[in-house]
Amino acid sequence: MALALYRKYRPATFAEVVGQEHVTEPLCIALAAKRINHAYLFSGPRGCGKTSSARILARSLNCVQGPTPTPCGVCNSCIALAPEGSGSVDVVELDAASHGGVDDARELRDKAFYAPAESTYRVFIIDEAHMVTTQGFNALLKIVEEPPDHLVFIFATTEPDKVLPTIRSRTHHYPFRLIPPGAMRALLERNCADEGVQVEPAVFPLVIRAGGRVIFLPVEELDWVEAAGNYVKLHAGREEYLHRELSEQDFQDVTDHLANCEDCTGEANVGLTLTQKLQKACQETAPDGLRAEILARLDGVSA
Repeated sequence: MALALYRKYRPATFAEVVGQEHVTEPLCIALAAKRINHAYLFSGPRGCGKTSSARILARSLNCVQGPTPTPCGVCNSCIALAPEGSGSVDVVELDAASHGGVDDARELRDKAFYAPAESTYRVFIIDEAHMVTTQGFNALLKIVEEPPDHLVFIFATTEPDKVLPTIRSRTHHYPFRLIPPGAMRALLERNCADEGVQVEPAVFPLVIRAGGRVIFLPVEELDWVEAAGNYVKLHAGREEYLHRELSEQDFQDVTDHLANCEDCTGEANVGLTLTQKLQKACQETAPDGLRAEILARLDGVSA
């Protein structure tokens, strides 16, 4: 299965994080000085690098040379916590959108007291932290206030005001921001060059504006450019991606791409027909200009 571009180009170190120097530089200074806080709060709009930065922080803490702002990349912990790595038993990532109840918080609290299995720190990354219930936050409060030395919490949220104030006051708060257009363009140009995608210079402002300066959306568009071959062309002055009839080969390329994406292959789709899986994946991932045409063609196949 081909790796999605937003995953392929996910940063592995703070030096690779784009447009968040006001966050990464203080974190790097603190890591170099071995001044590690027991809890961090990363807030900001979606797609600006909060969760990726939380993973990098965990990698920096548990590197064999760490804590360090520049993980070595070759020790077992660095390899496991790399973007394409298998993960580490000492770094637990919890999606509070689906695991934000009091029972989930109690289970996490009970696990937190165990010493790391093979690393220096046990790191708990709580994504969508604003979705944790009040009872869930109360269950975590004592351990966030007085954690064991080996424990680090990283809360990531788009709505920091919804995080329980008592919890928020115990964290070092780092507010992320949308990526500046200049930094976003430089990133897209590098990605295009690496992928061999030809894009006219005047297109980049359109793509950045369409993506709302959210870093993974323009990169996802590049994924579709690659997948759909000569069907999807990025031409200057065109904000619509759909500009001619979809050929049979183009349609095959697009459906092959859909069939291999996570929205099609996930466990939630067990029992659906292939066409139903493709339709669901299209609704979730296809750019607006492509979605209607692909769905219409899929309806024709299933008819």
